[in-house]
Amino acid sequence: MTTEAIALSELSGQKGRELGPSAWHTITQHDIDVYADLTGDDNPIHVDEAAAAASPFGGRIAHGMLTLSMVVRPLREIYRVSGATTGIVYGFDRIRFPAPVPSGSRIRVSGRIAEVEERQDAVQVTLALAFEVDGGGAKPAVVAELVLRHFR
Repeated sequence: MTTEAIALSELSGQKGRELGPSAWHTITQHDIDVYADLTGDDNPIHVDEAAAAASPFGGRIAHGMLTLSMVVRPLREIYRVSGATTGIVYGFDRIRFPAPVPSGSRIRVSGRIAEVEERQDAVQVTLALAFEVDGGGAKPAVVAELVLRHFR
């Protein structure tokens, strides 16, 4: 499902290009538990089945930041750049978590190239992304703007 790479020299003409969707990727309870251990975020809605069942979510859900961090694999399927010496995540803007991701759910990522800025040493690209939950309804689980720099 990997998309064809966009040449670095052609990025400036790609504003508005639609990306994806990626393949589906599962967020398991093991992923959630490991993330909770690594970060210290052991909120019961993530790790305690009984407490989570009594919450508005009705069961354990993935951390929003865990879900956001899962962007790498699906992004590689829908967005690639050739001709750069390297690329980095410069940051995220406008991150929101409109809907929960129940433990064991499948997510996929879609988006578009929102901005392209030529810089002296790189091309900076902002991707407007949405994370969809399989069977999760109309609201995305995550919306965010991912800012990448592709160095010449």
